[in-house]
Amino acid sequence: MTDHRSRLHINLAILAVGLAAFALVPSFANSGLIFLAGMVAINVVFALSWNLLFSGIGLLSFGHAMFFAGGAYTVAMLSLKLPGMPFLLALLCGAAIGGLLALIFGFVALRRASGIYFAILTLAFAELIHIVITRTSFLGRNDGLVGIRRPTIDLGLFSINLAGGNRYYYFIIILMALIALALWCLQNSAAGRLMQAIRQEPMRAAFLGIDTQRWRLAAFVVSGCVAGLCGAALAPWAGIVSPELAHWSVSTQPVLYALLGGTGVFWGPAVGAILFGAVSYLTRGIHGVADLTVGMLLLAVVLAIPGGVLGLISRFAGGRGAGAAPGRALPFTRKVEKAS
Repeated sequence: MTDHRSRLHINLAILAVGLAAFALVPSFANSGLIFLAGMVAINVVFALSWNLLFSGIGLLSFGHAMFFAGGAYTVAMLSLKLPGMPFLLALLCGAAIGGLLALIFGFVALRRASGIYFAILTLAFAELIHIVITRTSFLGRNDGLVGIRRPTIDLGLFSINLAGGNRYYYFIIILMALIALALWCLQNSAAGRLMQAIRQEPMRAAFLGIDTQRWRLAAFVVSGCVAGLCGAALAPWAGIVSPELAHWSVSTQPVLYALLGGTGVFWGPAVGAILFGAVSYLTRGIHGVADLTVGMLLLAVVLAIPGGVLGLISRFAGGRGAGAAPGRALPFTRKVEKAS
C-alpha cells in the first residue's frame, strides 16, 4: 500500500510538471506552435490508449485510427447537425462510438485470431472504416466535414466559451491530463494487475479460471473509448475532420510514439509523442525531410535502444523508474492474488 501511494505521488508530480509545461506554451509560443502543442497533448493520450493494449494485456493493434476517427466524426456530426447539444455530452458520445467500434470489431477479431493475425485484422477493419467514410455522403466523402466550431460549455450557473483565446487549448491539456491519470490508476489497480498476468502467462491465467478473452475484449473496449475521446477532442481543435483520420498511417502513430518512448514504462508513449512533435516542428519547413527524419529516428531506436528512451534511462538508473509499467516486478501468482 505504501509502495502504491509512493508511486502515485511520484506519478502525480510527473503529471503536474507535464501539465505545467504545456500550460506555459501560450506564454511564449505563436499560434502555430500552440496548435502543435495541443495536437501533441492529444497524441500523448492516444498513444497511452494503444499501450494499454500492448503493454497492458499483450494485444497488438494496427487499427487504432478507426476509434480515433469514430470519435472525431461523432463530435463533428453532432456539432454541425445538433449545435444545441451540450459539448461534454458530445464528447461522451465520441468516446462511446470508439468503444462501440472496439466492441464490435474486437468481438470478431478476438474470436478468430491472435498475435500478428489479430493485428492484421484490426488493420483491415480500420481500412474498412476508412473506405466507408470516403463513400458516405453525409460524412463528406473525401472532403470530410468542415466548419466545426469550438464549443461553449454550459455549467448551469455559468458557461465557459472555449472559442476565445487559448481556452480550448487549456481545456484539451486538462482533459488529457485527467484521462492519463485515469489510465495510470487503471493499470495500477487490481484489474490492471490481472491484465498484466494475462499478458505474461495467458495459459496459466486461464487455468486459474480467469476468462482471458473477456478481459482482452474489455481492455480493447476501454482503449477504443479513450482513443475515441481523443478524436472527439481533436475535431473542434482542428475545425475539420477528414477520412485521413482513419487511414492506416494514423494507426501507426501511437505505435511509433510508444516504441520511441518505451512501451515498458507508463509515460514512455508520452515521451515518444513529445519527441515526435518536436522533430516534426523542427523539420516542418523542409519538404520530405520530416518523414525521413522520423524513419531514421525510429530505426535507430529499434536497433540501438529497443526499450525506448525511458527504457534506456531506466537501465542506466539501475532499477524501476517512477512510472514503470505496473506489475513487472511481481511474480505471476502474486499478481493474481492481489487482483482477486
